Amino acid sequence: MWTSGRMSNAKSWLGLGMSLYFWGLMDLTTTVLSGTPTPPGELEALLSDKPQSHLRTKRSWVWNQFFVLEEYTGTDPLYVGKLHSDMDRGDGSIKYILSGEGAGVVFTIDDTTGDIHAIQRLDREERAQYTLRAQALDRRTGRPMEPESEFIIKIQDINDNEPKFLDGPYVATVPEMSPVGTSVIQVTATDADDPTYGNSARVVYSILQGQPYFSVDSKTGVIRTALMNMDREAKEYYEVIIQAKDMGGQLGGLAGTTTVNITLSDVNDNPPRFPQKHYQMSVLESAPVSSTVGRVFAKDLDEGINAEMKYTIVDGDGADAFDINTDPNFQVGIITVKKPLSFESKKSYTLKVEGANPHLEMRFLNLGPFQDITTVHISVEDVDEPPVFEPGFYFVEVPEDVAIGTTIQIISAKDPDVTNNSIRYSIDRSSDPGRFFYVDITTGALMTARPLDREEFAWHNITVLAMEMNNPSQVGSVSVTIKVLDVNDNAPEFPRFYEAFVCENAKAGQLIQTVSAVDQDDPHNGQHFHYSLAPEAANNPNFTVRDNQDNTARILTRRSGFRQQEQSVFYLPILIADNGQPVLSSTGTLTIQVCSCDDDGHVLSCSPEAYMLPVSLSRGALIAILACIFVLLVLVLLILSMRRHQKQPYIIDDEENIHENIVRYDDEGGGEEDTEAFDIAAMWNPREAQAGGAPKSRQDMLPEIESLSRYVPQTCAVNSTVHSYVLAKLYEADMDLWAPPFDSLQTYMFEGDGSVAGSLSSLQSATSDSEQSFDFLTDWGPRFRKLAELYGASEGPAPLW
Repeated sequence: MWTSGRMSNAKSWLGLGMSLYFWGLMDLTTTVLSGTPTPPGELEALLSDKPQSHLRTKRSWVWNQFFVLEEYTGTDPLYVGKLHSDMDRGDGSIKYILSGEGAGVVFTIDDTTGDIHAIQRLDREERAQYTLRAQALDRRTGRPMEPESEFIIKIQDINDNEPKFLDGPYVATVPEMSPVGTSVIQVTATDADDPTYGNSARVVYSILQGQPYFSVDSKTGVIRTALMNMDREAKEYYEVIIQAKDMGGQLGGLAGTTTVNITLSDVNDNPPRFPQKHYQMSVLESAPVSSTVGRVFAKDLDEGINAEMKYTIVDGDGADAFDINTDPNFQVGIITVKKPLSFESKKSYTLKVEGANPHLEMRFLNLGPFQDITTVHISVEDVDEPPVFEPGFYFVEVPEDVAIGTTIQIISAKDPDVTNNSIRYSIDRSSDPGRFFYVDITTGALMTARPLDREEFAWHNITVLAMEMNNPSQVGSVSVTIKVLDVNDNAPEFPRFYEAFVCENAKAGQLIQTVSAVDQDDPHNGQHFHYSLAPEAANNPNFTVRDNQDNTARILTRRSGFRQQEQSVFYLPILIADNGQPVLSSTGTLTIQVCSCDDDGHVLSCSPEAYMLPVSLSRGALIAILACIFVLLVLVLLILSMRRHQKQPYIIDDEENIHENIVRYDDEGGGEEDTEAFDIAAMWNPREAQAGGAPKSRQDMLPEIESLSRYVPQTCAVNSTVHSYVLAKLYEADMDLWAPPFDSLQTYMFEGDGSVAGSLSSLQSATSDSEQSFDFLTDWGPRFRKLAELYGASEGPAPLW
């Protein structure tokens, strides 16, 4: 039977353990003694004189448990206990073997005596107990003397670990102005020592830094406020140091510390205040709506939502002209223009602006009021403004047959400034690319410059500009919408080419075609056309026209017995008239072919040659016909191309080139008294021009001046304004593609500086009578041939003058 003995590190247990060990050997062959500290009651029972049976019933010792203190710092192995077998006679025949957790590494056993020692430093916090197995073998045979037994070695704790704040350092927040005792945060320290053994793990909390603002509960570690009315605006951040000490805080206990960073959060305990009671601002009268005038700021010591502001205009004469908004990022009041300003109407404004906190806390209302008022003076500065049109939009209706130069509207603009500068008018040509209109530069009279055609352009949207004379950069504009009213200037006509057929067996009164017409005009009462045969075909014996009174007409036969051999095609002229004022009409031609038909009226053939032509042509004949047609087309195209590219020479020949001719006049003008050389009145007679036809091509330098005023009425020269007359002439010149630009202005630079020929002017020629040689003119080419002939050297003798 196994027995064990343990030599405790505590000296008070050493003698008792030995006595128990020997007592068990002498009296009990099956007694198991343990190194476990003996309870006092059982010790007294063992040492008393009571019967052994009574003693055996009270004993509760077990052998399989050893105790050893941790953190042994001695140089010798630490004795743990002793194993002994009843079969061990002390002669060394028994060999003790130790196995299990830590055997041979942490713990060793003397195989002869059974003494167990710890050879490494033990730490209860790393491992609290070890489970091992012991066995006694016969040293000679190796045979087990007893079965293997298991026992436990427990590590007893000492106070070798200080408390630690595993979650530190801590960060906490508490509202400012909190009452005393408001909980801030709870800190917790952990001690790795055994909480069931002594006071090694009993922790007590205390505050080392942070008084008198905060306190800590010694048992729970809850930090609370200890001072009333802590103001964030005075001090916002606090660093509190908390200590945790084990052994119940007694002397000799181990301690650990942590830091708690406490921030006072803001509450709305500060009312807003304007640092200025008066603001002075200025704004240009041309500032657009919603533009910024200035900013006001009400200072609030709070932050976040407690510092949010709402600005409003509570009074003043500028409440309808200005507005104020709050910038959510910077909490400033932005004053903006609410409506257009005018320096001439009002030069200054006064505003009463209020800044208030929208989020209030009831417990701090006694610190208010939480709003403030300031005064803002705004001065309007004068600027040079562009001209302003009155009204701001024009709508004009004009008939399309209005004469060129007719005033259709007076455009009016004025300078809104006090100076009231003069205005000059013009048309934005990008809005009138066709140049249909003209505006008088001084009066603003809008006139037509070209004929209007509703069928081409029914609407015109032009922009009239007004510019200040003293400051051309100031330009105003206005839109003018012109509606061209319709007049009856287009005759109705067939929408397409009409071609009908009539059967040879047709009867009198048979319908052969229904025709309709179109008119580009758009009268107010709608279109209504009248159809009839043209006067030259009024007594047509073959066909007649019946007006359907719905803008269509029926073509009927008047007789029967049509024959292709007699006449295969009929051309019927039809007169179409509208209901406009004046009535316009046109003649359309209906082509009617005579065809052979079956009894049901289905066309069989409309060509009289169909009976005489062969059924088919040979391939060679078809190719020959096509080739002839192709050659004819090529010739026609060639002739047309040559005619198109052939231009009549502007100058007949080189002899008539103005650059190489000298025109000599033998007569002398009569001066101002000569009134018969040219009749200037012809220029003012608009009826002297040819009535129609294309303009004559110029053949020489003498211009054939045609009347440029065919579009001007007879009374234009007498009653019309100069503008109307010039516009008509300008339009006439623009339409005449062959008219030279007699009114063009040619600008010539100085001659002679960069020319090889030098100057030909006689202004700076020598005044001496010496002869000058012009033989060099012959070397300048054909352009100077005439000059060379006139001024060059001649072979004959010099003439006598």
